[in-house]
Amino acid sequence: MNQLPLPDDDALTHSRRLQGRIVDQIRAAGGWLSFARVMEALLYAPGLGYYTAGARKFGAAGDFVTAPEMTALFGRALARQIAQIMAASQPTVLEVGAGSGRLAADLLQTLEQVDALPERYFILDLSADLRQRQRQTIAAAVPHLIDRVEWLDSLPENFSGAVLANELLDAMPAHIVAWRQAGIFERGVAVDAAGRFVWRERPAGGALLAAAEEIAAQCNLPPGFESEISLAARAWSAEWGHRLVRGALLLIDYGFPRREFYHQQRGRGTLMCHYRHHAHPDPFYLPGLQDVTVHVDFTAIIAAAHPAGLELLGYTNQGQFLLNCGILDRLAEIPNATPDYVRAAAAVGKLLMPHEMGELFKVIAIGRGVEETLCGFADGDQSRRL
Repeated sequence: MNQLPLPDDDALTHSRRLQGRIVDQIRAAGGWLSFARVMEALLYAPGLGYYTAGARKFGAAGDFVTAPEMTALFGRALARQIAQIMAASQPTVLEVGAGSGRLAADLLQTLEQVDALPERYFILDLSADLRQRQRQTIAAAVPHLIDRVEWLDSLPENFSGAVLANELLDAMPAHIVAWRQAGIFERGVAVDAAGRFVWRERPAGGALLAAAEEIAAQCNLPPGFESEISLAARAWSAEWGHRLVRGALLLIDYGFPRREFYHQQRGRGTLMCHYRHHAHPDPFYLPGLQDVTVHVDFTAIIAAAHPAGLELLGYTNQGQFLLNCGILDRLAEIPNATPDYVRAAAAVGKLLMPHEMGELFKVIAIGRGVEETLCGFADGDQSRRL
């Protein structure tokens, strides 16, 4: 890890505080915690976790760049799909995990241009720091629309409209499982004599064991295979079966269908961390200062949502989805051969190309009461792969 940038003294003190808190939790639990509990603390511990503390996370000055930060054309293309979902349900949007607020601003601006403004644009975000930044971003871009935006503290009891989550599921706490010759084990976290985090395994049980057994029955896993299972993402998806009256969830994230997720070439899982635009696999490095993510098993998302009464409305890669939503038409609206066009074309290339974000990122739509084919999946739908 020597190649990674070093934090300043204040950031290092912050990280040590979070590490101490997690160490205390591990010891209070008898010396072992599931990685899901540790990941939850790393990302969401009040005032100390990566998403609940005040450090800048998005853009060139942060740890990673999301699609909305790359170009406004992402949101302008996405607006076409959001408008269709609202037309089939209610003129309301709920964005869960809105990042810097850039996507919300771009969507509101574009939806106004096409006379499809939502009556309310709800944002659910756990971070007070990000809420403030979202408000500033939206107020600067579309000040006359800021009164339509409302921040929520929890999921609504009932909702009709479009639910949007861009890079949300990958940040939900996940368990880590090892399929050994001796059985199925959960990889958890303990503390060594020097106070450092170390991996420890225990036999898996309960819902986690049942999920791991199901995966083993469906996929050809060699002994020693290690990977993640996000019970939290499954539960979140199923919960919408009780809350969504009419409309659709549009979930955008990096991941795979199950048989690709649990493929032999990913025998050590998909856990990845991001710190100042460096990606590495060590979740114990600088607690609270880096993002910790796992890829999404999209088969698990629809498998959890369907018994709760939701339907699969479409699944494809991000490149195909954005093409279907007219991103190239939006690009063509920018005067050719200008600096703005060159920058936008480069960003669109990254969003679309298979070797960039076009194939790794997927889009899944699940919902209720939406009969027509969603435009983002009109061509190249890959639902059969789930």
